[in-house]
Amino acid sequence: MSETKSSIKIITENRKARHDYNVVETMEAGIELQGTEVKSLRAGKVNLKDSYVQISRKGELLVMGMHISPYEFGNVYNHDPLRTRRLLMHRREIDRLLGKVKERGCTLVPLKLYFKHGIVKMELALATGKKNYDKRRDMAERDAKREMQRVVKERNRY
Repeated sequence: MSETKSSIKIITENRKARHDYNVVETMEAGIELQGTEVKSLRAGKVNLKDSYVQISRKGELLVMGMHISPYEFGNVYNHDPLRTRRLLMHRREIDRLLGKVKERGCTLVPLKLYFKHGIVKMELALATGKKNYDKRRDMAERDAKREMQRVVKERNRY
């Protein structure tokens, strides 16, 4: 089975983001990378765990804390693993995000990194932070739902 160029191949997901934040809205952005970074991404050597997105004074979206491991077959021109990377979006989308971040107290969090038509894209979330009691409630709801599914499955067995 060969993969077509038009399909989406997920490189990595930030599962902790959905645990720590309430996602209000998601959007897609391109990302500006250096040469060997793409090769490291194809090998899956990336970590989004502690990363976040910041809007600079120039009005650019910058990804901070995203770790892309150096390409193992690279030479002295390998990239810095924790460097700040610029995200690519239209000016009006960035302005809209800036307004929402300032007015609502939301934050921008990377959710996914994936290849789409051979180009690296990032899924961003406009999110608000969860409190500890929200996290506990979500875990309790998830456990209750899992228990109900187990009971229903057991009853349907006989």
